[in-house]
Order: sequence, then C-alpha cells, then structure tokens
Amino acid sequence: MHDLDRDLACGLACDLAWWKRAVIYEVYPRSFQDSNGDGIGDLHGILDRLDYLVDLGVDAVWIAPIYPSPMADFGYDVADYCGIDPIFGVMSDFDLLLEQVHRRGLRLILDFVPNHTSDQHPWFLESRSSRRGNAKRDWYIWRDQPNNWTSNFGGSAWELDEPTGQYYYHSFLKQQPDLNWRNPAVKAAMFDVLRFWLQKGVDGFRVDVMWLMIKDDQFRDNPPNRGYHAGLSSNNRFLPVYNANRPEVHAIVTEMRALIDEFSERVLIGEIYLPLAQLMTYYGKDLTGANLPFNFHLLQCAWSPDAIAQVVGDYYRALPDGAWPNWVLGNHDQPRIASRIGKQQARVAAMLLFTLPGTLTMYYGEEIGMGNVPIAPEQVQDPAEKNEPGIGQGRDPERTPMCWDQSPHAGFTTGVPWLPLGEDSSSVNVAVEQQDAGSILTLYKKLIALRQSHPTLVSGKLDELRVEKNILRFRRRGAEEIEVILNTTQEEMTVQAPSAKVLVGTQIDRDGEAVTGLTTLHAGEGLALLLV
Repeated sequence: MHDLDRDLACGLACDLAWWKRAVIYEVYPRSFQDSNGDGIGDLHGILDRLDYLVDLGVDAVWIAPIYPSPMADFGYDVADYCGIDPIFGVMSDFDLLLEQVHRRGLRLILDFVPNHTSDQHPWFLESRSSRRGNAKRDWYIWRDQPNNWTSNFGGSAWELDEPTGQYYYHSFLKQQPDLNWRNPAVKAAMFDVLRFWLQKGVDGFRVDVMWLMIKDDQFRDNPPNRGYHAGLSSNNRFLPVYNANRPEVHAIVTEMRALIDEFSERVLIGEIYLPLAQLMTYYGKDLTGANLPFNFHLLQCAWSPDAIAQVVGDYYRALPDGAWPNWVLGNHDQPRIASRIGKQQARVAAMLLFTLPGTLTMYYGEEIGMGNVPIAPEQVQDPAEKNEPGIGQGRDPERTPMCWDQSPHAGFTTGVPWLPLGEDSSSVNVAVEQQDAGSILTLYKKLIALRQSHPTLVSGKLDELRVEKNILRFRRRGAEEIEVILNTTQEEMTVQAPSAKVLVGTQIDRDGEAVTGLTTLHAGEGLALLLV
C-alpha cells in the first residue's frame, strides 16, 4: 500500500497551461516520413502527416534536431544553430511546418543541443585555430593534459589537437566538442539561439543532456566505479562525479527558464538521466528551473507490478510542492516498449501511461506497436554501436522508419530507407490498424480521447496505489473517481472490482461494460473504471 498524500490541486485540466495537459509526440525526423525519395525523412514529410497526428489526438510535436550538421551523430553535432540541414529542407519549409502545426491547434517543440557543437561549427574552427589571441579559444574546454573522464560513447573524452598541442573535451564523439558554459560569451550566444527560435514562434525546447552542461572547474579525476565489469561500456569504468550534474548547472537552467518565460505559453523540458532525488533538483529553487525535467524512471524500471508501484509512488512523493509531473515510456535512445516487455504488455503500458497525472510523452510508432528492428553489422549507422560494438550501445533498432501502409517500404519512402524496416511492417502499420477496432492504434486513440474528456486523469489526485496478487491498482480522484486495474502478468487473474463502468479496456471489447464484484482479467489486460 502506498500512501500518496498529494493533490495537484490545479482545478480542471482545461484551465491548465497547455503543456500541463499535453500529450507530446516525439518525431525522429530521419524516420518519420520521406517526401523526396532519398530514404531520409524530412520537414515536408512531417507536414504531410500532421493530419494523422490531429486524428491521433496528441497536443504537441517534439522534433529531434534538424539543424545543419555533418551528421556524425545524426544531428546532435550541430554546425549552425539557426539553420535547417538540407537533408530536411530549408528554412521556408520549417516556417510552413510551424504555421501548419499552429493552424491545426498543435504545438511545436524543438530539440536544443547546448552541451556541444560539431567540430565543423565556425565557433570551434576558430577556437582550434590558435592558442593565443583567439577570442573563441575559451568557448570550448581545452587542457594541456587529459584527466580520466570518459566519453559516453566509449574511450577517453579528450582528443589531442596536434596543431595547438592541447586536448579538447568531448562528452560524446570527438566530432562533438563540449562548449564551455562557464564563459559568459558562450551563454549569451546560446541564449540568442533560443530567442531566434522563440521569436519564430516555437512553443518550447527539449534540452539535450541538460545535466552535463557544466564540468568541474578543477578537472578532478572521477572515482572508479566498483561495479564495473566486462561487457559494460568503458564509460562505466568511472563514476561521473566531476563531469556531470555539477551544482553550478542550476544557475544556467534558471536563467534559461527566465528567458523562456519572457515569451508567453512556452515550455522548457530537460533531458536528465539521474536518480530521483537529483532529478527533482532540476525543477529549481521555487520551481524556477525546468518546467518538466524528463522522468525516465518508468522507462527504465523492471516490468512487474511491485517495481512499477515503487517507481510511481516514489516519484509522486518526491515532487517538490507545486511541481508538475511527467511520464515517458519511450524515446530515440531507449529500446521500444513493445520489444522490452512484449506486444501484449505494451497495451498495459499504454493504459498506465495515459492514466497517470501530468504531462505525457510518447515516441513515434509506439501507437502502432512498433518494436526494435534487428540491425545487421553492415547496416549499423549509430556511432555509439560502431565505437563499442556488441554490448548493446546501438540505438538504430528503435530509430527505424515509421510504418504507414502495406506499400513498398511501408509508405515511408519511395527510395531506399536509411535504416531497414521490420519484417512485420506489412501488418504493423497505420493503414491496417486504422481498420481494426481491436488494434493498439485504436487503443491509443481511445486513451488519448479519454484523457481529454476526463480532466481527473490529467490533474486529479492519485491515491490508493497498491499491488494485490500481482495486480497493480490505483485511483484517480477529482470531479469524479476513476479506478485503474492492470494485469502485468502472463496469467488470467480474478480481482474484486468496485461498482463501475469500463471507460476503456486494453482488450477494447469491454468498453462500456458494467462491472462489480469478482472480475476476470486476461493476461496483459487492463481496465479504467468510472466509479458509479
């Protein structure tokens, strides 16, 4: 039994800021829709699929980086923060997309990559041009000798620049030198980037690796990780004490939030992979930090009722007073939920996600049950996998093209897709599932519509979170009471249900059914019940 003595106390969901009641849909632009036959998704492709997103019922579109880039890390190596890479289109394409997003009542969130640039960015080209008399030398992190800090993609995080005889720091690839956020000129330049896009009308930013932006100013060695063993990435050899989550980062996040708040109805989202207590600090003192520090704890937890209840309960209790919760089940860096827990349980995961309080983020393809696609060694694109092959670093399997129909290449492209499609793309696609009343796509639409029509699911109190005989249960209280009962096992279970009406079930054919007393839940079945 979890005692969750907390109420969001925000009134009806319709009175909340848009981002508090939103379902955010992440688009990985290379893989969503190709409009010109080159095998890579683009801005016109996203534009062509906006009506699908409206029909799905989501509120906002978050687009992974589309800036000019050499694509060493597929856009996370930015060469120009105020442009559009030709692979994706031109600035007028973006302007049209933004206009059409807003015309349909949706919001557009961009990825902001502040920790590092491309080594081809003009700032870095100038920084490495000389050691002295160089206005941008201190825009990056240079040292005469490396310490033991390691790259998130394996190996040392320091690269020798032979012409100048110093090492520069890179948290990821050597083609991604880290900016020096202790330099006020860097902060000013990057804040100008934010203003550029905000003045265009974007509705907010997801900030990449927010917790890495500041490094120890004494460059102390990280302590060894006593849990390291063969088979783990070399990045796990040391604990990231001095090159991550430094206390000074919070002042930058607070200033970033203040800039965002100069513009009305915008949102600041932080990518943060940290333990719960540390994650909560990114809401900032008096909630002046990120509006939404991304909550990845469900995404990473074991799929059992006890583990889920622990994660949900611990997170909800840990929220600072007045902080707004958020939940994530998938993204472009993590295995797809249907592969992680199975297609049957992916339906239960969807019901869990859409009945929890706060802001929700879903990843493209989750709504049709896409799974990870096996990538042969010769097909690997991801530099993380290429740097340390065979230990599970690769992110290509969850980045494969969206499956739209039964045509060649699943309607994604008329060319050769940049990553292969799954063997099940002829059945796991939008066109097939739109015609199937029992599909997971139908379930997603019902759940999103349910959330929109029942504000209690967005902002009502969450309580009575408990596990009974391997069944996860909780109740949402607001203007009404809704009980959620989830069978996360592979067995048929009998539960004691209250007198209620089924709002939606994962098996769908039980919608509208009246239940009371002993009720049978099939394996992987969940019910959302309106108490009567």
